[in-house]
Amino acid sequence: MPELEVMTVSGRVPASSLGVVDAHDHLFLRTPALPGDEFEDLERSTAEAETGRASGLGTIVDVTPIGLGRRPADLRAVAARTGLHIVGATGYHRDAHYPAGHWVHDATVDLLAERVVADLVDGMHPADWLDPTATPDQARAGVIKVGASYHRASDGERRRLEAAAIGSLRSGVAILVHTEIGTFAHEIIDILGGHGVEPDRIILGHMDRNPDAELHAEVAARGAWLEYDTIGRTKYRPDSEILDLIEAVAGAGHLDRLMLGLDMGRRSMLRAYGGGPGIGYLMDRFVPRLQRRIGDDAVNKILVANPARAFALAERAS
Repeated sequence: MPELEVMTVSGRVPASSLGVVDAHDHLFLRTPALPGDEFEDLERSTAEAETGRASGLGTIVDVTPIGLGRRPADLRAVAARTGLHIVGATGYHRDAHYPAGHWVHDATVDLLAERVVADLVDGMHPADWLDPTATPDQARAGVIKVGASYHRASDGERRRLEAAAIGSLRSGVAILVHTEIGTFAHEIIDILGGHGVEPDRIILGHMDRNPDAELHAEVAARGAWLEYDTIGRTKYRPDSEILDLIEAVAGAGHLDRLMLGLDMGRRSMLRAYGGGPGIGYLMDRFVPRLQRRIGDDAVNKILVANPARAFALAERAS
């Protein structure tokens, strides 16, 4: 059987080479939903990524999608400077991240899918709009990002979910879905499944914002991935709640469905901009506590083995 591979911004790499994976983060971001919290400086992003590398990270999955300040050439530069594997994203966020009148709101499924497939096959376009005369960056996307709203998906979000399904089936990459406060999980699996996507190609982000271990066990039993990424968000909940959640879901037999990220989606969360907790927090502060709870082998599965499988390229279905 051929070795599994992952598409990074520097090209295909063996999935076994990823090391410890931060499964949900941002190195560059600009969104009208978070005015004044954008971060687009290459030097500072490199410095932030270096702290992650020094803490023990081997890979960062940057899930900044189309229209939110994605910078593929700079992602390649950060990877080259730090030695990190970086996985870039195509796709679209939920409605709230695009201003009124933005083309994404009214775009057809065909147009949305065309843009996604181009990012996956030809290389990511740095511009917000797919200009047929523009030259794509050589960095190809390795994951598709989409989003749903709180307990629902709008018509536009459903079109974008369908476009993500088309892109995944054509390229073999996984789909990482923003769940608003950890809601709408079963429905997201149903929608994507209705377009041919298998549950093990679906990564549900932010699920720890709704720390319902029974719900998570149900979702994991369907074969989807649970991704927890509000670690260090002390103003919302202590890390002990996430530790309890991981222990409960793992104890229910679903250790092999868990992944961790930090989702540093604001400049005020990055040490390089004078904020915190910073990208080193996962390994420096959270993981030692998790190791004491569930042991080194279980933690290694969550941080290394699971993401190597989740982000690996599957055979093309079409």
